[in-house]
Amino acid sequence: MYNMLTGVDLAKKEIQVCVAKSNKIVRNMPMTPTAFSNWLATQKPMTVVFEACATSNYWYQCAREYGHDARLISAKLVSNIRQNQKTDKNDAEAVLQASQLSNVNFISGKSKEQQELQSLVRMHQLSVKHKVAYGNQLCSLLLEFNIKLSPTDTGLNSAIQSILEDAENGFSAIFREALHTAWHQYLKSIELVKHYEKSVARASRASEACKNLMKIEGVGPTNAVNLYIALGCCELGVFKKARDAAACIGLTPIQHSSGGKVRLGSIGKNIRNSSLRANLVAGAMSAVNQAVKRDSRTKKDEWIKGLVERRGKRCAAVALANKTVRTAFSLLRNGTDYKAELLSA
Repeated sequence: MYNMLTGVDLAKKEIQVCVAKSNKIVRNMPMTPTAFSNWLATQKPMTVVFEACATSNYWYQCAREYGHDARLISAKLVSNIRQNQKTDKNDAEAVLQASQLSNVNFISGKSKEQQELQSLVRMHQLSVKHKVAYGNQLCSLLLEFNIKLSPTDTGLNSAIQSILEDAENGFSAIFREALHTAWHQYLKSIELVKHYEKSVARASRASEACKNLMKIEGVGPTNAVNLYIALGCCELGVFKKARDAAACIGLTPIQHSSGGKVRLGSIGKNIRNSSLRANLVAGAMSAVNQAVKRDSRTKKDEWIKGLVERRGKRCAAVALANKTVRTAFSLLRNGTDYKAELLSA
């Protein structure tokens, strides 16, 4: 770190800046975003620590462009360190204090490319939630009229079309019009999901790192983007080992050890990014199903078949997802290409 250390508490309209030099606070004052940007541009290189929150990646990139050593720190850690009541001034000072803890794990920031990929994934996830919500609402409302139907798009379509076309079913014109509007809204949500899926696929093909990750068994465009975002942020400063990355995603047993006794718990409970884990396991399950159907072509195929015989497909899928994360971490860290190890002829 540089001799000058700055802790920054970010907000939309006002940014609190706490500057310390030689372990003494010399300034703790608010600035507008424009004034803060100008201040960064005129200061000598220093260490700037931001609390990881909204807009933190933007300011992280901005500080690095001006030659500063930018860091992101966990908001939960800052909250635990903060003294007295919650104010912008105390928050900025807490950011400064938290950054000076021994063995503190900073959060690696994202590049603009990674932010764009993350935004595409978030848009896709939200569109899927809306699609499922529209479909569930239509099924539930029709069930109130004792109209039972299949949850598939085809079953829902046939049921609604029959309701709209049957003039003698007793439904009013107002209800028919509202049902027709809701159905078209559902169809639009389906189109939106497909549009975002294509956008994610195009973005993954445009990224060399994602193209390399898609060579791994069970990794498609969405999983490639998710892995790149989770593991490939800037200098890979979050995880030092591949097993740490797998543990964070929830693909290793939870450990609760004390007094020299090692206790291992369940896998995948109480994790933050459950959607990433679910997608990885789903992709791994697809690869497992393909591996057991065909003759083994690689050593990984043989490993999967042996694991399926011993523990079953579900356990094999979780184990393969764990191996996928570790492999992706190695590829991103070393900048190497993935090549499956073929069986010797």
